[in-house]
Amino acid sequence: MKSGGATSIAATGRPHAADAPGTSWLTRLIVVVAMLVAVATAIYLSMDETFGWDARVNCAAVDAHIAGLDPYFVKNLSDAKYSYPYLPATLDAFRPLCAGGVLVAHYKSIYLFLAILCALALPCLGERRRSLRDTALRVIFVLGGFVGLEWILATGNFAIFSGLLTSVALALLLRPARSEGQGNKTLSLQLAGAALLGLVTSFKLVYCPILAALYLLPLRRSRKLMLIAVAAGAFALPILISAVFYANLFPSWLSAISGQIPGQHSPGDDLNPSLLFLALALADSLGLGGSKLIAASLYGFAAVALVIAPLAVSVWRMVAAHGPADARSPLKWFDRWLIEHPVPAMRLVVLTMYALYLCAPRLKEYAFFDIALYAAILVVDLPAAGLAVVLAIAVGIPALASITGYVFIDGFDQLAIALLCFWIILRAQSAAPGQVVRAAGIEPAQRLRAEGF
Repeated sequence: MKSGGATSIAATGRPHAADAPGTSWLTRLIVVVAMLVAVATAIYLSMDETFGWDARVNCAAVDAHIAGLDPYFVKNLSDAKYSYPYLPATLDAFRPLCAGGVLVAHYKSIYLFLAILCALALPCLGERRRSLRDTALRVIFVLGGFVGLEWILATGNFAIFSGLLTSVALALLLRPARSEGQGNKTLSLQLAGAALLGLVTSFKLVYCPILAALYLLPLRRSRKLMLIAVAAGAFALPILISAVFYANLFPSWLSAISGQIPGQHSPGDDLNPSLLFLALALADSLGLGGSKLIAASLYGFAAVALVIAPLAVSVWRMVAAHGPADARSPLKWFDRWLIEHPVPAMRLVVLTMYALYLCAPRLKEYAFFDIALYAAILVVDLPAAGLAVVLAIAVGIPALASITGYVFIDGFDQLAIALLCFWIILRAQSAAPGQVVRAAGIEPAQRLRAEGF
């Protein structure tokens, strides 16, 4: 039995047998949670059509740009109270989306369809085939996780489009070569994925640190740095295009996002359930709200203590268990460990993106949809007990609250449940550091030679 279990781990890349015999109760729980998500989603689909203000504002900005007006002044947007937050280059990029008014009129059904596409596009880590259970869990988590999609359906935010692009980018990036001869093809796909991910982060600038997670890919260092450079270039390109080709609008965009246009809404003034605003709230409660230094220090301490330090300690324990005592170059040995353990390495990439997203200073309620995408990749490999807890706190309880009339998770509830899920997934990731999963049939020695070691 033990040898059979080890064979299953090596073949599937699962650190735990979450669907082992005796876990029929977990199947029933998944069905119950799926029903709750379906009911909660149906409620949001039937809500008052006066919702969806973000979709209307964004398309009104596109229309104002077409009419030759400055879309960053709210007075130029028909029947809008909120400002347009995206770079000037997006005004033409979004034009096909807003053509004919179809998106504004039917955004809920369109967004639901796109959310399901997000779940289906997410990659499977390792060489195993996607099972019906895995697909169901991904769909459930994307539709119901942290009520991120509920906020998108309520506001009509364009985060649904960045979420879809993120799913595609991850699918392109997390593709180990099935043979040494496919290395160049895989690299081309990963370059495309890196460029797409960099482009996505340019939509919301504060999330660009997630690009650093690409260093954890199981590739030799030069290739990883190449991917990061491509992603950084794709991130900067829309900014450069906006500054050069939309020179008349770029100053207005800067003024709008920094709150320098008097008498109108500024994105930077919004309250949001981030660690930064948690630090500000704590500083206010201590009577120190007027000190930016105190608030920044509390924010940094919270990000390190709650997210970065636990992640770093977990990674260190995983790697140190296999590192030679006389290793002269810890970084080189770390690169080697990633290549020898490709599936755990790819999990670390996704988990690190999750962590860096959680640390963002501006984490709007609908942004938890992106966090749900990262979590949806990781939850399928959780042990039964961990999966049950994550489903309950991240999907089931919020969906039940929405059904019973507590429409939105309030305050920092979204952040709290996202942190709890992060810790559970992190513990599961580091619980079995000694498991080596062959990368799509390539032995570690072959893979190291293919990667230049």
